[in-house]
Amino acid sequence: MFGVLANKAPIYNEKQRNGLRAAGRFNAELMDYIRQFVVPGVTTGELDRLVYEYTIEHGHRPACLGYQGFPRTICTSVNDVVCHGIPDDTELTDGDIVNIDLTTVVHGWYGDSSETFLIGKVSDDVRRLVQVTFDAMFVGIRTLRPHGRVIDIGRAIVEFVRPYGYGVVEKYQGHGIGRQFHQEPGIPHFPHRSMARVPLRPGMCFTIEPMLNAGSHQTADADADGWTVRTKDGSLSAQFEHTVLMTEDGPEILTLTQHGPQEGHVF
Repeated sequence: MFGVLANKAPIYNEKQRNGLRAAGRFNAELMDYIRQFVVPGVTTGELDRLVYEYTIEHGHRPACLGYQGFPRTICTSVNDVVCHGIPDDTELTDGDIVNIDLTTVVHGWYGDSSETFLIGKVSDDVRRLVQVTFDAMFVGIRTLRPHGRVIDIGRAIVEFVRPYGYGVVEKYQGHGIGRQFHQEPGIPHFPHRSMARVPLRPGMCFTIEPMLNAGSHQTADADADGWTVRTKDGSLSAQFEHTVLMTEDGPEILTLTQHGPQEGHVF
């Protein structure tokens, strides 16, 4: 499942890297645009509409819309939804959490990132889950070294999360990105032994996007819609994601926002 095609991961030259950077910048801009609307009372469908219109107005394309039949522009994963939640008339209410996953295509290059938002006043337990998930993403990023191994990412994340007792989702992973939405290398967030052989070469681009469950790491089968994935035990789930370019000098985060949480942020 993991690492089989890792040798086919593209290595991007400087011109191509600039294309990736432009896609990441717009995706970050889009995240900053939508964050002002993520408040109690808004529906996930309204958030989807706003993201679609902003993307089109700026001459770019929503990557998720129509991807393998996905019906909307963004993924909105509320509370116990781990990933791939479909926007609809669900109204966000005080105490919820929602992950908003954005992917856009800018002049043929893909940018991909996500954030988990706290809706109104949340409990301390919910806030802690979101905090640890956010910090785990940066633990994964900061372990990156040119010519390191993919397994280093998962090992660092699991070791960081273990004292908190949260489940690190294993079924879904990060991925290479470029002129395709999903490509090699796959980036599991746990130390799958096959990834010990997969190097992270300068010029590779990929996402790091750990999903942490308050309970077990296990996920249920997708809902009847074919997309929505929930925690198997009904516990809450949180996720954060950045697109990262490996350079000769180390990792470069391409989707950093200007107004969102930065490394070290306290929720």
